[in-house]
Amino acid sequence: MLQGCLGTRHLKQNEQLLYKQKVTAPKNISKSKLEELTGIETNRKFLFMPMHFLVSMYYTGERNFRPEKFERRKEQKVKKFDAKIARTQKVKRINNLQFRKQQKIEKYDDRLQNGNLFMQWGEPVTLVDTAKIETAVERIKDYLFTNGYFQNSVWYQTEKATPLGIGLKRGLNIRYHANPGAPYILDSILYETRDTAILELLTKYSGNSYLKKGERYNQENFTRERERIDLLMKDEGYYDFSRQYVLFEVDTASLNGRSVMVKVSVKDPARRGFHKKFYITDINFTTDAGITLPSVNRKQETFRNIRFSSYENTYNLKILSQRIFIEPGTPYSRTKTFNTQRQLANLDVFKFVNINFDTTGGQFIANIFTSTFDRYQWSNEVGLSVTQGFPGPYYNLNFKKRNIFRGLENFEMNGRIGYEGVAAATELGSVYQSVDAGINASITFPQFLIPLKEETRYRFGRLNPRTKAQLGFNYTDRPEYQRSNISFNYIYSWDNSRIRRFDFTFASLSIINSKLRSDFDALLDSLYTYQGNTLKFSFDPSFVSSTGFAMSWNHNNYGNLEENSVFFRWAVESGGTFQGLYTFPIVENRNLQTFRYIRLNADVRRITILNKNTMLAFRFNAGVGYSYGDNGALPYEKYFFAGGSNSVRAWRPRRLGPGSYRPDPSANPNKDGLYSYQFEVPGEILLENSIELRRKLFGFFEGALFFDMGNVWTFKPRVKLDDNDNVVENGNSQFKLTEFYKEIGMGTGFGLRFNFSFLILRFDVGLKVYDPARPEGDRFVLDKIKFFGPFGVNREPVIYNIGVGFPF
Repeated sequence: MLQGCLGTRHLKQNEQLLYKQKVTAPKNISKSKLEELTGIETNRKFLFMPMHFLVSMYYTGERNFRPEKFERRKEQKVKKFDAKIARTQKVKRINNLQFRKQQKIEKYDDRLQNGNLFMQWGEPVTLVDTAKIETAVERIKDYLFTNGYFQNSVWYQTEKATPLGIGLKRGLNIRYHANPGAPYILDSILYETRDTAILELLTKYSGNSYLKKGERYNQENFTRERERIDLLMKDEGYYDFSRQYVLFEVDTASLNGRSVMVKVSVKDPARRGFHKKFYITDINFTTDAGITLPSVNRKQETFRNIRFSSYENTYNLKILSQRIFIEPGTPYSRTKTFNTQRQLANLDVFKFVNINFDTTGGQFIANIFTSTFDRYQWSNEVGLSVTQGFPGPYYNLNFKKRNIFRGLENFEMNGRIGYEGVAAATELGSVYQSVDAGINASITFPQFLIPLKEETRYRFGRLNPRTKAQLGFNYTDRPEYQRSNISFNYIYSWDNSRIRRFDFTFASLSIINSKLRSDFDALLDSLYTYQGNTLKFSFDPSFVSSTGFAMSWNHNNYGNLEENSVFFRWAVESGGTFQGLYTFPIVENRNLQTFRYIRLNADVRRITILNKNTMLAFRFNAGVGYSYGDNGALPYEKYFFAGGSNSVRAWRPRRLGPGSYRPDPSANPNKDGLYSYQFEVPGEILLENSIELRRKLFGFFEGALFFDMGNVWTFKPRVKLDDNDNVVENGNSQFKLTEFYKEIGMGTGFGLRFNFSFLILRFDVGLKVYDPARPEGDRFVLDKIKFFGPFGVNREPVIYNIGVGFPF
């Protein structure tokens, strides 16, 4: 049976299955890197068990693969399209048919070359190939050598494969042994060049060198050093400098022991005999390079020593020149040139930005060419969204008008309507339709709209400054309430680099009206009276004003599949700040509820690539919201919640916590388990942590194992009263340093994802591990898990989550 599970029946005579390979090396050597270098991949196992499910899939597909069928279909499609093309007179229609014909041909060619779908999703059995193993040994040797282990030794041995302790007749394991030996250390770094100006530059910036005395020899650092010198020279005016002029001489014989002396040489170009420093003489900027009007000359205007050319004076040159960082009379700089190109593109006005330099006639002229986007743009978007674990469709309609006031401002208006299945805020297990609709209008200015000196504005141009004024209306219709929100936001944004973004919300103003269903209104009153829950104030007609600051840091483009990446965001918000400075008449005229609060939130995410099929994702999310207003409440949207498809997945959406405070007992334990998670549970303090192992299975199918933990708490203890107004002991909701770690809910589970690249559908199964709401001594509940009812008070139901996209 084991032979059949592993696919050894597909082996031919004298062939052996490569069941497993392992690399043995010292701790300071990355074993995963060496395994990757072998270039040999063993067959993937199903759920880490000795079953090669994909091997069976591949050979099932191979048995049913009929190349002649695809050849016949391809020929039929080609004839069909050729006939349509022959009957068509319109060029546009012909081009469309030609394109579709080529798509069909590529589809069938792919099948003929790579097999049917089962063959593409599956994988053939991995064979023991001596030639490939010898190549792998050489690759490991080369890797160790380029990392300073010049006297390394690598060998391999084979051993019989024994999955589950059972020996395979036709299966082997390969073990690579890597002995790196002692590393060679950089002892001396010398610079050599005939040009004293270049030598001064190299010496001045030697502290930035990737070659450090006392560090291990690493060939990659030599590549990085060559690129650093190349960029340094081009930033200092040496326009035609090339990295080929940078040479390294490595000497291991002149010094004692395993010491390395490195000489960095900058050679002169053969023709000129010296490196020339280029100074910009003129700057020409053609803003409408994509347009040609016969017999019409472009108008020219000079501003800040830049000659602008265009058929029409469309842009404010003062603002446009703030994004140009090269100047006449200054040395050429590649960094300033690239920053100019990037910041001009960030304006979202130009379709392309091209900068070249003309060196003819002894001049060094910078020519900037841009082609504009269409001034008016419409776009539509249809998709799926999810907020509480139940996806629903949405439709977006967007309109944009660029350069609306001829100062590079962009006006945008968008409307959105979406439907979702949401868990009711006051009922358990019920899913209702929720409608969310809104319309927003905004103007984005490409500068800070505050009094600044002109030179200061030019310095800020490097930060991609924006000022955004936004007015919006949002409407939500849920089973318990209808809620409308009129909002105004005034935001300053800038980027310190490509990976850091800052947002200062100078003013965020909202007028919120809620229409509650009578039983929901009565419920909120009951929760306030008997449990001290201040949520009822969040649904009063209210006016919310706040100011805030947020920073996000996106290292290595978080979520990429090639290298490790990190995302970090923190935000602080002060609510009611303006009320102490100015009294808004609408508050008094309409008797609106107001809020005063401080809210902080931090979110850290990391993805570690284990191999090309496996990654480990981590998230930590924390927040605090403190109300110092008369009502002691936060706006509903400012509370924290735990539980759901993007939170602790072993609890229903927004039902975990607060602390160890117990929900009401279930009226139907056989259906719901011990507790009735009837009500959403808002909190003022949030702690969440998740770790998830994601692995590609086959095709667009991916699997995941996860562990979540977290909870929400309140600042003031929540007290429960009985019908006679007597205090009932019901657990603790208050955050206490000596108790909170005992009140962290824990859950684990597994998931299946359908990754279509443009859309990821997710199905996660959450299992409770530790339930803080239960009495101490009975909180470990993993052994009480039950997938299907009836449950009773001694069983915990499994939670099924549906989502769009990854949880984090």
